[in-house]
Amino acid sequence: MAGLGAGLGARPSAAFEATCFRPLASPPRPVRFGKLIVPKRYFTVSSRLAWVEDELMETTKSQEQSSVKSKKRPPLRRGKVSPQLPVPEHIPRPSYVGSKELPELCKGQLHDVQGIAGMRAACKLAARVLDFAGTLVKPSVTTNEIDAAVHNMIIEAGAYPSPLGYRGFPKSICTSVNECVCHGVPDSTQLQNGDIINIDVNVFLNGYHGGTSKTFVCGQVDDSIKHFLKAAEECLEKGISVCRDGVNYKKIGKKISKLAYFYGYYVVERFVGHGIGTMYHSEPLILHYANENSGRMAAGQIFTIEPILTMEKTECVTWEDGWTTVTADGSWAAQFEHTILVTRNGAEILTKL
Repeated sequence: MAGLGAGLGARPSAAFEATCFRPLASPPRPVRFGKLIVPKRYFTVSSRLAWVEDELMETTKSQEQSSVKSKKRPPLRRGKVSPQLPVPEHIPRPSYVGSKELPELCKGQLHDVQGIAGMRAACKLAARVLDFAGTLVKPSVTTNEIDAAVHNMIIEAGAYPSPLGYRGFPKSICTSVNECVCHGVPDSTQLQNGDIINIDVNVFLNGYHGGTSKTFVCGQVDDSIKHFLKAAEECLEKGISVCRDGVNYKKIGKKISKLAYFYGYYVVERFVGHGIGTMYHSEPLILHYANENSGRMAAGQIFTIEPILTMEKTECVTWEDGWTTVTADGSWAAQFEHTILVTRNGAEILTKL
């Protein structure tokens, strides 16, 4: 469940602040073509490269026309939320089930051999469930139908869907469509051709939580959306690549934000990654944007990295349900998440099939 470690409370404080190429003062919208995504910078070039400017102008025009078309899609609206699905009595529940209070954030969790084995099992199940959920993403399918199918798979595996009952959350997964940044509540909303949807899966198996998420495409999407999703997933990969024993946590956010900026996208600062294990959320809190927070990783730590990117720089707005968070201007968002184990030489991705 994306960034609940700090996403529902106060945002963690942190500071964010070629010789023939000269950046102009007022950069236009980012341009994307082919497999290349041009960063949000614009340059003057020599006359010999004038054809490049013509190419960029044509591509920009095409992108703007595509953007106009995408904005005609009706904004996301809350559908009908069906009753909470039952969980067999023999399946153990997390301690927070039954309470509508936000659980206190506990200190960091270091895992021994037994704990790591338990986490591997929980994370492997979460990855399998997410892979299955992705096969359900098709036009006309409702997010509620995806939730029900995933719920059944989780309980058939003898696990509990971690989001269900977390501070009163009514469903077993989060489904965040198009401009929904995170924590979308599954309902009667039907997916349409050209939509994107993040499915966030978390399971509680034999006393351990494991979580992962991915943004899927529904039917056919244009190249600009494909590039956006590719960039978002690459940002997650870059964040993971710096993890190992003794490294500062802040390097994760710096890597992610630098790459997002290069591609011309923006990192949502409101939601964070977090420690995970026997407790659903714990320290450390993982900031996905450039920051100067102190603290170093230690071998045996397990936490999530789950950056959310938006196509435009915008604020986030949370609906009256207290969960569904969308971009204020309707621009689309994408998120990818893995749970990782810090080792002496790097990081093991526990939620990778």
